Amino acid sequence: MRFTLRHLALMVWSGSMAWTLTGCGPSQSQSASNQSPVKIRGELIDVRKPSPPAESAATNRAIDAQAAVPAPAVAGFESARDAQVAPALTAAADPKSRASESTEPGDAYPPVGFDKLASYNFEVPDGPATNQIAGPDKADEQIPDRVKAFNAKKVSIKGFMLPLKVEAGAVTEFLIMKDQSMCCFGNVPKITEWVSVKAAGKGVKPIMDQPVSVEGTLHVGATRENGYLVGIYQMEGDKLVDPEGQ
Repeated sequence: MRFTLRHLALMVWSGSMAWTLTGCGPSQSQSASNQSPVKIRGELIDVRKPSPPAESAATNRAIDAQAAVPAPAVAGFESARDAQVAPALTAAADPKSRASESTEPGDAYPPVGFDKLASYNFEVPDGPATNQIAGPDKADEQIPDRVKAFNAKKVSIKGFMLPLKVEAGAVTEFLIMKDQSMCCFGNVPKITEWVSVKAAGKGVKPIMDQPVSVEGTLHVGATRENGYLVGIYQMEGDKLVDPEGQ
């Protein structure tokens, strides 16, 4: 009896489950078949669409950068700042422009001091030159090129005057020296420490107690008398600059 009731309960439960599954199936299938198709509007989104080429991106960046630059203020220049800087760069690159800007009245006779003229050792020969062949003097070989560069140049030299020739109270020939040792103490200066000057015109005022500046054309090279070396610097004096303005 227990077996029969148990068997009967299982049969009833199996039947109810089968009816439930069978009943749900047709209703869902019929509901799906009754739905109308969905209409798609517009273009489908293509996630695999390629990115723009690198060339286009670079072009866009160039356009954006150009748009950020302000409009030029002067024709021919990329910006107003370039228009202001360009003339200065041109003048710096052109030596003639720099020379014209820095030229002053005193630049006609640039100063040359004894710090340059006496900056080397010069050995004076003991006796006169013998069998001197026409051409450059061998004594000139001791003069460095940096000093020879002043030859035939208009310069201004500052030093102490030692008159050599006086006419009617004016000095027509004199030495311009590095210091006063020869004037006051009788010490012989080195041959590189003085310049022989011939004054233009009627001569210049004698000034022996203070430094003066003489302007003129400098000549660099050995000068001899009877074969003896008497100097290596000569000047054609144009003007004597009086420190007191007299």
